[in-house]
Amino acid sequence: MKGSKKVIDSLNHLLGGELAAMDQYFIHSEMYADWGLTKLYERISHEFDDEKQHAKDLIERILFLEGTPDMVTTRPAIKVGKDVKEMLTNDLNLEYQVVDDLKKAMALCEKEQDYQTREILRKMLDDTEMDHAYWLEQQLGLIERIGMKNYQQSQL
Repeated sequence: MKGSKKVIDSLNHLLGGELAAMDQYFIHSEMYADWGLTKLYERISHEFDDEKQHAKDLIERILFLEGTPDMVTTRPAIKVGKDVKEMLTNDLNLEYQVVDDLKKAMALCEKEQDYQTREILRKMLDDTEMDHAYWLEQQLGLIERIGMKNYQQSQL
């Protein structure tokens, strides 16, 4: 089914964001593993898997719309943190950007009357806001309430 070029371009932009998130989560999860922060490793590794599924869903939709997935030119730079708080903050900022991009893409889909793509993006938005961003906000809140040393000890 031939899709709107604007929608396909928007999906490719989203794909770049998901791929960057995958890379950032992958690096951060391995850093947590190296530091012995097992719980953070497991959670961020799970987030990596979620981002991979989002990327897969976007690629499938782009192909369905007879577009070509662009896995190179639309990727934003990743921000690797140097400590736990910076890593969590960078991940949260990335998720906030994804939320903003998803909302813009959904508005475009509405304008272009591509309701099925909008529905796919709505599910991604729910996952991003309610799972990824919310969890990261909780972790940063815990660090503020109990301190970094206690937080890190709880993640062993």
